[in-house]
Amino acid sequence: MGKVIAVANQKGGVGKTTTAINLGACLAQSEKHVLLIDTDPQGNSTSGVGIDKDNINESLYDIYNETKNIQEVVQSTSLDYLKVIPSNLNLIGAEVELIEKPDREAILKHAIEHIRHQYDFIIIDCPPSLSLLTLNALVASDSILIPMQCEYYSLEGISSLIKTLNLVRNAFNPSLKIEGILLTMFDGRNTLANQVTNELRQHFGDKVYKTIIPRNVTLAEAPSHGKPVILYDIHSRGAQGYLSLAKEVIDNENGAG
Repeated sequence: MGKVIAVANQKGGVGKTTTAINLGACLAQSEKHVLLIDTDPQGNSTSGVGIDKDNINESLYDIYNETKNIQEVVQSTSLDYLKVIPSNLNLIGAEVELIEKPDREAILKHAIEHIRHQYDFIIIDCPPSLSLLTLNALVASDSILIPMQCEYYSLEGISSLIKTLNLVRNAFNPSLKIEGILLTMFDGRNTLANQVTNELRQHFGDKVYKTIIPRNVTLAEAPSHGKPVILYDIHSRGAQGYLSLAKEVIDNENGAG
């Protein structure tokens, strides 16, 4: 039975989509069966694995409007073990339509239940807001992975995210856990970055991943080529960072299991 991990942060620009794409790809490189679900109408995870989001016939929207089953919208990528459920701007319409539906916060959860056994990991890339799409992702997930930059406002943002997490636990998904907190865009020359890192480790302990993702131009370049960073430049510091994260995620899962 696959583990469902939502990659989420209400703050934008923290490396959320970069993390969803590259963690998924690196887990797949380790021969884990991975499904990446793009729940952001911007469709950046979709294009980041090489799928033209403007020319897709099936997408996550079809699951929400119940015209397709989930198996019909899964697409292959250039990595044998990585599949994706794409999205595009059509998904904006789903938010409006969901308001009228019963059990609207659990539609994605019910869909995933049909295919969960086929994957080791299901990674959900969430929009940078607490919308019905994000709520569906959190209700469907076993845990939440929180990417964050090492800056002061990120410390403020994580406290509001924890409040959101507790609200979702209390109302819909009591078993939702923090999978881990991932420090991204790290520059060790920055004193504040080191201070924020230390504060997070003191407060959250081993929930903060040992892996730290460095600020790296290759991570920014890879999506424009429609490739995860390990297919664009596996020797880059960014690629090595996400390979390390994937190993840590697998090791944590093996230890838990």
